[in-house]
Amino acid sequence: MSEWYGVLPERWETRKVNDLFAERREKVSDTDFAPLSVSKGGTIPQIANVAKTNAGDNRKLVRKGDFAINSRSDRRGSSGVSELDGSVSLINIVLTPRDEANGRYWHYLLKSYNFIEEYYRNGRGIVADLWTTRYAEMKSIYLPLPPRDEQDQIVRYLDWKVSRINKLVNAKRRQVALLQEQKRAEITEAVLSVHGTQVRLKRVVHKLNRSYKYTDEVVICSNSGKTFFRGNKKIGVISENDDIYQGVLNGDLMIHGMDTWHGAIAMSKHDGKCTTVAHVCDSKEDKRFIMYYLQMLAFRKLYKAISNGVRQNTSDFRSWGKAGDIDIVLPSLNEQHQISDCLDLKLEQIEYAISKLENQVSLLNEYRTRLISDVVTGKLDVRGVVVPEYEAVEETADEEIIEEEAEGDENAD
Repeated sequence: MSEWYGVLPERWETRKVNDLFAERREKVSDTDFAPLSVSKGGTIPQIANVAKTNAGDNRKLVRKGDFAINSRSDRRGSSGVSELDGSVSLINIVLTPRDEANGRYWHYLLKSYNFIEEYYRNGRGIVADLWTTRYAEMKSIYLPLPPRDEQDQIVRYLDWKVSRINKLVNAKRRQVALLQEQKRAEITEAVLSVHGTQVRLKRVVHKLNRSYKYTDEVVICSNSGKTFFRGNKKIGVISENDDIYQGVLNGDLMIHGMDTWHGAIAMSKHDGKCTTVAHVCDSKEDKRFIMYYLQMLAFRKLYKAISNGVRQNTSDFRSWGKAGDIDIVLPSLNEQHQISDCLDLKLEQIEYAISKLENQVSLLNEYRTRLISDVVTGKLDVRGVVVPEYEAVEETADEEIIEEEAEGDENAD
């Protein structure tokens, strides 16, 4: 069986992970070493809205130049060389280079698609959602190692090319963010000022408890107010426990019990199964209008939850009793139809524009992925390429795009 990197140039070596890196296992406190996040964007200062645990004294030390990689399959691609000293969650593996190789070469190689697949192929788990790769399982993976001067040229070339791609991707994603904002504004304007009767959701909507015929198609209700399929695959499946699923049909109203306040309310476009975290509903009223109204509440951050008598800024509607207590305003059924029809037409045009941009971003990301893999494994020889002056551009995280528009752990052994 051929290795994951394929045929290498004759001048290149191969070495095991264990020969090139030592595992850093020192435990520290985030009060002594600033918390870092290991994300798809690399090893960076901890994201402000990341889910935090109380295990601040039980983290792993990371030094500048170390490579951190998340061991869990649901975080695949979350890795990178750290530019800072700090601390990370224990579910991350921290690698310290043993020699003077170019750290940016390791950054590109260990984040390349083919290595990520090989890394998780060496893992194990009871179900795919809990699939984990530990250092003991990855240390014998062979890595390609070009001569140091070629490593340096590979890094120069990829920094240049990836920056150009990132610049295009960031511009298109900002366009998507603007269109998403336009979509939110259209919904809010259409339903916010309606006159009608204020009612509890559970008075006009009833929750379905539909069984399903086993299928590999899992229907996901996203924060963008859309549904899509997520197939049962060995890596990436939600769960193999059938008890957590229920049936959902095209035309059902789906209200995500955990992400309602993010806008995860949608009309299902699919027949399949979804987790019981979502409320699958029906109503004699216009379900589209109810969807739009609930989304408006999310956009305007009007959902609140009460915990021990204190109002919080987030909400948990996994209980239908809580979700059903949401207040909505319903105009006449005829007016509901009119508003929904108008919004359907306007949003269809916006969604078409968003879809085109997202397809372009997807193609650019695929090109970047293929380019990096080809260069770090010697399929594309870049030794003679002259790298011009260029602007270094990192890919902008979703959170940063949102902030720009607004301005105009689990433990493991």
